Amino acid sequence: MKVEFELVAVENPEELNLIFGMSHFIKTVEDIHEAIVQTNPGMRFGIAFCEASGPRLIRVSGNDDRLQDLAALNAGRIGAGHTFIVFIDNGFPVNILNTIKMVPEVCRIFCATANPLQVIVAANGDGQRGVMGVLDGYSPMGRETDADRAQRIGFLRTIGYKLGE
Repeated sequence: MKVEFELVAVENPEELNLIFGMSHFIKTVEDIHEAIVQTNPGMRFGIAFCEASGPRLIRVSGNDDRLQDLAALNAGRIGAGHTFIVFIDNGFPVNILNTIKMVPEVCRIFCATANPLQVIVAANGDGQRGVMGVLDGYSPMGRETDADRAQRIGFLRTIGYKLGE
């Protein structure tokens, strides 16, 4: 049997934050939906999950039609069974990531990012596709300086993620 690799660029024209992972059961969409709402009720989101057997549908949920459509579009492009993608607005992955990791059927989180993202997909020509990994953002251009460190620290305090000086 032959395996071919494909690089699938995730469409994210607004540079929204997203979480991309792998799960194993049809109730993933509902459980992730409930986890997000219980953790951060004000967050806008859309989830898409690719079934790997049975009717093999892209299951969709969320509280924002635009984000649900974006999640479904990208789930279809990636086309790997048991994967899910969550697009979020009015929040950050750090607000919900541990909660999603604790959903019983979630097996793996590949990334949480707003960077340009490409998914490395393997296909065997027999209708099976799997995720080999992701390319998230770009390579570093150097080590941070004292000024860079001060900017990072200031930014985290400005957005409320750290307190004090």
